[in-house]
Amino acid sequence: MGEVNFFIQAIIYLTSAIIMVPIANRLGLGSVLGYLVAGIVIGPFVFGFVGTEGKDLLHFAEFGVVMMLFAIGLELELNLLWRLKFWLLGLGGLQLLLTTILVFLFSIGFQFSWKSSVALGFILSLSSTAIVLQTLKEKGLMKSISGQASFSILLFQDMAVIPILAIFPMLSEGDVVTNDHGHSLVEHLPGYQKTLVVLFVVIGIILIGRYILSPIFRLIAKSGSREIFTGASLLLVIAISVLMTSVGVSAALGTFLAGVVLASSEFRHELESNIEPFKGLLLGLFFLSVGASMELPVVFQHPMKIVGIVVGIIFLKALVLLLLGFLFKLPLDQNLYMALALSQVGEFSFVLFGYSEGLGIFDKDTIVILVACVALSMAFTPILLLLYEKTIFEALQSKAPKKQTNQTLEKEENPVIICGFGRFGNMVGRFLRSNGIGITILDYDADRVEMLGRFGFKVFFGDATRIELLESAGLEHAKVLIAALDHPEKQHELIRNVKHHYPNLQIVARAGDREEAYDLKEMGLSFIYRETRETAVKLGGDVLKLLGTRSYAAERAKNLFLTHDDETFHELFDLRKDRVQYISLAKQRNSELERLMFVDLGKEDELDLDSWSEMERM
Repeated sequence: MGEVNFFIQAIIYLTSAIIMVPIANRLGLGSVLGYLVAGIVIGPFVFGFVGTEGKDLLHFAEFGVVMMLFAIGLELELNLLWRLKFWLLGLGGLQLLLTTILVFLFSIGFQFSWKSSVALGFILSLSSTAIVLQTLKEKGLMKSISGQASFSILLFQDMAVIPILAIFPMLSEGDVVTNDHGHSLVEHLPGYQKTLVVLFVVIGIILIGRYILSPIFRLIAKSGSREIFTGASLLLVIAISVLMTSVGVSAALGTFLAGVVLASSEFRHELESNIEPFKGLLLGLFFLSVGASMELPVVFQHPMKIVGIVVGIIFLKALVLLLLGFLFKLPLDQNLYMALALSQVGEFSFVLFGYSEGLGIFDKDTIVILVACVALSMAFTPILLLLYEKTIFEALQSKAPKKQTNQTLEKEENPVIICGFGRFGNMVGRFLRSNGIGITILDYDADRVEMLGRFGFKVFFGDATRIELLESAGLEHAKVLIAALDHPEKQHELIRNVKHHYPNLQIVARAGDREEAYDLKEMGLSFIYRETRETAVKLGGDVLKLLGTRSYAAERAKNLFLTHDDETFHELFDLRKDRVQYISLAKQRNSELERLMFVDLGKEDELDLDSWSEMERM
């Protein structure tokens, strides 16, 4: 019965996510809110498909946050952390300190004891790493100024969890109740010994990651067994999590550290791809569990009180972040986005509330109300960001003074602007430059901008979807704009903005695949180029030559294929919504192409006419 119940619960969770997440994404609210709403709907206080086990499942699902920090660590290198040190220590440190002090003062005013006020200040100063980074990643903003600033603050908060966990036992108001979160192998040791043990474990992880793990992964890779490598990746994350938890430290921070150490390893991308499916599934489960464990009766019993607390938390945290953004000279639009993105309370608060209850810092009734406030603050974040993007951000964009951008961009008058200088834009840019064509490049990768500048390219850092930035780069004088952004949504936004403000400008766009090319054609573009098409056909032509086909015949075959592919693309475009007719015509055109190629290469005698007739009837 237990196994049947498990599968039924799995069906409920997965079905709710499959229904709600696409709807939330369609409305522009992001997947996080979709998961939260799905959890509330199936929870014990709406349809009741799942019971109180949502809270127990939440502890398991927190492992998704741990995996996310490991994956983030893999994408970083120590030199990037060093470059972020100013924001990491400055923005992150001041945000935590100021928010904690302000919450402490307000809590004292509401008759909390000073110990409870300190604990509440620490808890509410933390933001949701999972929500913020997931949102930034979905919107392609991880490398923006707001993305880098937000990441720096979140990273500092994750590191601050260690001293926070060490401070909490000192704030105990009564008898300590043993619980899972408070138990560790070093809890009986004096404070200085605990610190030494933690330092020893951290140094051990760094040394093992640098000198031992790479040879082990190399040995596993030589076995040629993909599933064993996946198992080893999971073992690494789980082992570090258990080790860090056993010494009373955040498992997320430990795995993040391991990820950073392995970021320069040749197995970095393989580890990333192995962890990604588990990370995404567990993160979704985490947000579903948060929604399912939200006690709606408490919200309905004290609606004004809880709404007041949530609004107060969001306003207070956003105000602190906004002031710090001004202090650190962040652009207004980026500053506002960062302040709203980090205004909620983080997922680690659920752990800290459970820990503080065991220590007697808060009573159960207070924790129930505070947990509901935390969950609501999480749910409001995607909505606030969407409202900001649709209202304030657009107003700032239209009213932004041109001189602000001109301070960093000289007026350019090159005939070609390339937006996005990744592998595709890079090749196009080099070709045009070698033919004496002046190009201006916009890219959002600061490292790439710096490197290209050393090679003598006229390249500028910035979000190419911003029309005032494009105008400062000389859009009004350009004849052609090459849209080569890697993120499809940002690519579409760029094209929409340019077509709206400069409808007569020629836009040439890169597409990752045929479906993306259809989307671009639907937007009215005529010059669309699939990224790997010509290269793949050229490779195929060379293979024909290696197999004995004459050079001129191979060249003719390549041209025939490309011409036929262009015709097929336009024919299938009109049927893309009708999948039955689309597939039928695609099969027919493929059969036709093969027949043409055989005839052209003089191999018509190898054709099985009966099989062709049968295929055409399909």
